[in-house]
Amino acid sequence: MAVVTPGDRLQTIAAASVGVALLVLALKAGAWWATGSVALMADALESVVNVAAAFAALAAVRLSALPPDANHPYGHAKAEYFSAVLEGVLIIVAALLILHEAWGALQAPRPPDQPALGLAVSAVATGVNAAWSALLFRRGRAARSPALLADARHLLADVVTSGGVLVGVALVALTGILWLDPLLAALTAANILFSGGRLMRESVGGLMDEAVPAERLARIRELVGQNADGAIEAHDLRTRHSGRFTFVEFHLVVPGDMTVTQAHEICDRVEAALKAELGTATITIHVEPEGKAKHQGVLVL
Repeated sequence: MAVVTPGDRLQTIAAASVGVALLVLALKAGAWWATGSVALMADALESVVNVAAAFAALAAVRLSALPPDANHPYGHAKAEYFSAVLEGVLIIVAALLILHEAWGALQAPRPPDQPALGLAVSAVATGVNAAWSALLFRRGRAARSPALLADARHLLADVVTSGGVLVGVALVALTGILWLDPLLAALTAANILFSGGRLMRESVGGLMDEAVPAERLARIRELVGQNADGAIEAHDLRTRHSGRFTFVEFHLVVPGDMTVTQAHEICDRVEAALKAELGTATITIHVEPEGKAKHQGVLVL
């Protein structure tokens, strides 16, 4: 019986995201075609980015699932960050295109055609995006996948902007205030520009080997102190995250007369506790005699 790995599950979800993105794009393009609304055009253009991002996430998840090799001894997990950076770039490009179209429409505004049909189709597409975004958030957090979380955040931003666009286009149809349509398109562009910038900042942080968040670091220090009974202290603790993997390394000071076997048992105990907490993690512990103690870091009680 074949064993389904976390990487396999991520690939399945990423592949399904491509199908969802294509469906939503078709629906939103239909809404734009039915109405001619520049705001709905902006919404559809963002879905083009969703499709490209979904393909990029699928490629990144597949690459990140590859096992370590001679050229990549720490694995390929960082491939997911490249996908997230690419998605951020695509979002920014889409926003600039939307602003260009919005400016043109502001010069010569026109009423939307068949607004009821267009709004209904767009509402269905927004509902699909909302449901899939919620699923991606759950699966992405559980697997600590930057690619899936980036896709989820982008879809959530898309849901918010689509909701605003739906309300705005309805107001245009009801009130006849035509300049609301390009204004909504411009506001959509501004929102996704903000989303794209935040996404790129977070992804670049992963590529730059940022340490784990402060609360996670505090928990790591707590676990080391609780499970290193027999040692004296742990110092020079460093962490970094790479996709769904966490790397932890530190120096463990033990009594000078402790045997290698005893020191190794302490290391095994600490490593087991950290992996139980962190999930997929690589722990590196350098054992030192008590003369190397710095009297700082994690003191073992």
